[in-house]
Amino acid sequence: MSQTPLQSICLLRLSALGDVTHVIPVVLSLQEQLPGVGITWIIGKLEARLVGDLPGVTFIVFDKRAGWRGYRDLYRTLRGQRFDALLHMQLAARANLVSLLVRARLRVGYDRARSKDGHGLCINRRIAPAPRQHVRDCLASFLQPLGLQPAAPRWHIPLDEKDHAFARRHLAADRRTLVISPCSSHALRNWPVSHYAALADYAAGTHGMQVILVGSPAAHEQETCAAIAAAMQQPVENICGQDTLKQLAALLAGADLLVAPDTGPAHIASSVGTDVLGLFAASNPQRSGPYNSLHWCVDRYPDALRRFRQQSVDEARWGAKVEVPGAMELVTVADATGKLDQWLAAQKPATAESGRRR
Repeated sequence: MSQTPLQSICLLRLSALGDVTHVIPVVLSLQEQLPGVGITWIIGKLEARLVGDLPGVTFIVFDKRAGWRGYRDLYRTLRGQRFDALLHMQLAARANLVSLLVRARLRVGYDRARSKDGHGLCINRRIAPAPRQHVRDCLASFLQPLGLQPAAPRWHIPLDEKDHAFARRHLAADRRTLVISPCSSHALRNWPVSHYAALADYAAGTHGMQVILVGSPAAHEQETCAAIAAAMQQPVENICGQDTLKQLAALLAGADLLVAPDTGPAHIASSVGTDVLGLFAASNPQRSGPYNSLHWCVDRYPDALRRFRQQSVDEARWGAKVEVPGAMELVTVADATGKLDQWLAAQKPATAESGRRR
């Protein structure tokens, strides 16, 4: 790498929510290792609602739904700007097109094994190959071609008092809170409604936990949360579609545990320091699970590979999905209640202060 000091760096990661949370450590590490460096982040519209106020970062929002107008607007915003380095952190044809609008001396991207969709044509430096790596660790390694240390696993999502006030209105002060975020953007990663209801009833009825259902305003998520609430015997608070991403982050920061499949809120919870009971069969938690809670994930991915792909984890391509009907049913209610029991046994005795950040 050139010894010319780096003064301006552009990050390109448009989506999705979980992956965007993994870029936060890269930002924090750049600010620590290169004090005063100018950081610009080209990001998606939804994702900017979560992290678009990170201190010391200039955000450029790219609206993918705007079609070619989005590229035109981005071109006009970037016109006249030149960066010392571009970290091209997204494997997608759309992101490649965006990258061509960024003028940068160093253009860091993925190694050859992970490159696709013409990614290699848009870069002139590659991260080191790492055949079986968690997504967070992969993104952290983008600093190494710049002569820097990989980004350490630490996060910061700015939240204001209004966000915390929203959380306090919903979180019980006298018992542990279990939040359930039941929906992934990929329907075949979702657990059955009846299973969620059984787990929630167990948490509330056996362990006296408060249960809150969360989700986006999308119709299918509201329908799923309503169906779970209707199938339950125990009390539940359904606030699906009623929170912003910032309010969700504050709620998760004050909760004790999140239950979720492979979905963005699992990574948001991990980012704010809350444990996640992850439900995995359609994807591999060792690659894309909640980074700080991999030991609390139910992992039926090896079983799904054997049943539906006739492969072992070692034989399958790293990152291969098993998004087929029936895969998530391999995660049983007993798997989840057993993991919940283990998690509770590892906690300090519940007190009136068990809502530790409320």
